[in-house]
Amino acid sequence: MKTLPRHITPRLLQALNVSPVVFLNGARQSGKSTLVQNLREQIGSNNPAAYVSFDRPTQMAAAASAPESFLSAYKDTLIIDEVQLVPELFRALKVVVDELRLHDKANANGRYLLTGSANILALPKLSDPLVGRMTVLTLYPFCTAEASQGKGNGLDRLVNLDFANISNRGLSITDAIKLATFPEIADKSASERGIWFDGYLTTILQRDVRLLAELEKISVLPNLLRILAIRSGSLLNDADVARDIGLNPVTSKFYRNILKMMFLNFDVEPWYRNIGKRLVKSPKGYLTDTLMLCHMLDLNLEDIEKNKPDLFGHVLENYIATELTKLLTFSETKAKLFHFRTSDGKEADFVLEKPDGSVFAIEIKKSESVNIHDFKGIQTLAELTEKEFIGGAVLYSGKEVVPFGKNLWAVPFHILWQ
Repeated sequence: MKTLPRHITPRLLQALNVSPVVFLNGARQSGKSTLVQNLREQIGSNNPAAYVSFDRPTQMAAAASAPESFLSAYKDTLIIDEVQLVPELFRALKVVVDELRLHDKANANGRYLLTGSANILALPKLSDPLVGRMTVLTLYPFCTAEASQGKGNGLDRLVNLDFANISNRGLSITDAIKLATFPEIADKSASERGIWFDGYLTTILQRDVRLLAELEKISVLPNLLRILAIRSGSLLNDADVARDIGLNPVTSKFYRNILKMMFLNFDVEPWYRNIGKRLVKSPKGYLTDTLMLCHMLDLNLEDIEKNKPDLFGHVLENYIATELTKLLTFSETKAKLFHFRTSDGKEADFVLEKPDGSVFAIEIKKSESVNIHDFKGIQTLAELTEKEFIGGAVLYSGKEVVPFGKNLWAVPFHILWQ
């Protein structure tokens, strides 16, 4: 697929204006290197920003042996690709940035743009030295709006209940899922995607993981990822996962977190407050890429939709979870993503909570019709939050936006790829 604009770009440029160091992390092959190299002309103050990749052994060796000297050799903006391969650099960055702030404060911001394929926020020894000096952004694989060249304002329109002139833009839900993947395979056939995923996962699980941690049983990681694929959208229970994988719960959780650090999977935490009603406080787990989920299950997306409707419901929920996660990285809507479930089974698949405490609820339904019973969980959340509840939507396979009460709407899935 040709290079397409990434909707996170304005936020990335803004971060460079206010922070000395910007770290753009995300899964391998999500498009980080392409994005930063395309921005070299824009972010260099006098000349195009210098670019260094630590995938090149000589550059990596030079930086590891004398990190402060390596950084000081570049007098303008420096882009460093795969920076996690040289952990010594993070403390050196603190020293160099503090010197810049002391002696050249006017030009201190936007000096270092780093990319990496591991979540350094989960590695305090790396991230702690740069607290107050670094902005961290995450680039995920394409969302459907990016891959189909939409505006990327679908989440904002949903939360603001702005449904005028929304269109499916010629995409079915399976079309949308197939586009929302890694740039390199967004236009490939199912067989080509399968070959790509095999190589991709081998690289990460056999090579990249070893750079983060010494795992005694590294060979269990592919099976662990498959178990997480099977359980996608379910409440996470580390004891159950540990039993299935043949590890103790502590080791199983540690291994699962390693996969999270490589951006292969993620958790959606439960929404709860001290408001009297018993709420479930376990997270739900998802895979970061829905086509990868299908690959781990050894099933074709179209076959799942046609022949395994219950499983397709889980696949669909995984897709919505990933889309919401991606859209939150660049949308005007500032919110955190949660799920909601009471101990007696009332639930909303997703809850968006804004910094002011207001909440918006989302329920997923794969069918083409909706009734008031589909809003039970959303209505329960509305009762609990009262004035803080700003609206709720059941996303479904139909084509019409239909009101179901004050700030309650049935909305087609395609709102997300506007």
